[in-house]
Amino acid sequence: MAITASEIEHLLRDAFPGGKITVQGDDGAHFAAEVIDKSFRGMNRVQQQRAVYAALKGKMDGSNGELHALALTTKAPE
Repeated sequence: MAITASEIEHLLRDAFPGGKITVQGDDGAHFAAEVIDKSFRGMNRVQQQRAVYAALKGKMDGSNGELHALALTTKAPE
């Protein structure tokens, strides 16, 4: 089952309610997301990306995941 950019954005907004979130992509499998959130302060890039993957609640898990590819940019606000 395909996932939409708006569904991904909704999951991310639930996890990062004060963050700046942008999701792009329209083929149902390949997306790009930028998440800027204050909770990322003090985290390295891997920790930030793990927090985003956790927010996706299994949508990227293995070959059965709804989300095939996500180009991800994360950072804390300046």
